[in-house]
Amino acid sequence: MSASHFPSRRSSSSPGWGAQDLSSLRASQQITVPPLPADHGTVIEEVESGWVGAVVSVEASGGVHVVSLEDRMGRVRSFPLGYGFLYEGQPVELTPPTSRTAAPVPTRTASGSVAVADARARVARASRIWVEGTHDAELVEKVWGEDLRIEGIVVEPLHGADDLLAAVREFQPGPRRRVGVLLDHLVPGSKETRIAQEAMQASGARGNLLVLGHPYVDVWQAVKPHLLGLRRWPDIPRSEDIKVGTLKALGWPHAQQRDIAQGWKRILGQVTSYADLEPSLLGRVEELIDFVTVED
Repeated sequence: MSASHFPSRRSSSSPGWGAQDLSSLRASQQITVPPLPADHGTVIEEVESGWVGAVVSVEASGGVHVVSLEDRMGRVRSFPLGYGFLYEGQPVELTPPTSRTAAPVPTRTASGSVAVADARARVARASRIWVEGTHDAELVEKVWGEDLRIEGIVVEPLHGADDLLAAVREFQPGPRRRVGVLLDHLVPGSKETRIAQEAMQASGARGNLLVLGHPYVDVWQAVKPHLLGLRRWPDIPRSEDIKVGTLKALGWPHAQQRDIAQGWKRILGQVTSYADLEPSLLGRVEELIDFVTVED
C-alpha cells in the first residue's frame, strides 16, 4: 500500500485523547463519539498501540469482530472493533463496514496473523524470548505459538526477574543472538524497571536486547476479566501473594500449589485468541516478536 495513502501524525491542534481515555470506551460508553464504518481502505489509528493503517478486512474471531489494519510498510495487525480509534485525529467508534468491499477473509491464527497453510516449524533460531514464569510462557504459547514455531523462536521462562542480568551475561546477546524480555509490572519506580535498566547495560545488550513489560503485577490480569464474569480483577494488597489473593477473592481453592495451578488452568482455558487479552500485553509481545525475528 502506498505511503501517500497515510496521513501524517496528529497535529498539536488535535484534542488530547489518550490511550486510556479511548480504550476504556470499549467497556463503557462514557463519551459520545461518532460511529465510523470500517470500510476497505479507510486509514485509522489504534490509540493504545499507535498503529496506523488502512482497513483490509473485518471478521469474527473469538466471538468478537476484529479489524485488520495494513500500515505503510505492508505489515498487518488486528484489533477488536469498537472504541479506541482515531480518524483524522478525532475519536470514533469503528463499526462493521457498510459494503462488501473488504478483501476476502483469510484464515487466521490465534494471534490474528494470517495462517500459512501446510507451514513447517522452522529450526530454532539462536534468538529467544524470555518471560518471567511458566504461566507467562503458557499464555504466549497459546496465542502466539503457531507464529513462533514458523519463525523458529523459543519462549523460555526466567522463573522470576531477579536474575535477569546474570542470564543476559551468560547468554551473551549479539546481532544474530537477540533476546526479547517480557516483564510483569514494568512501571516507573518498580523493582522490575530497575532490573531492566541494569540488564540493558550488560555487554552486548545494546541493539541486541529489548526489555518490555506490561503494567500488571501478574500476567493473569492481562486476561480480560469479563471472560470470568468479572468487571475487573480484584485488588490484592502488596503484602499478599498476588495469585493466592486473587484465587481467595474469587472464592476458588487457594491453600496449596496445586490450587494455584488449577486456578491458572481455569483462567487460561477461557483464552481462545488475542481478542481475549488486554491491548497493553498484545502490543508488547508483538514488538518482541518483531525484534527477535529481524533478518540481518
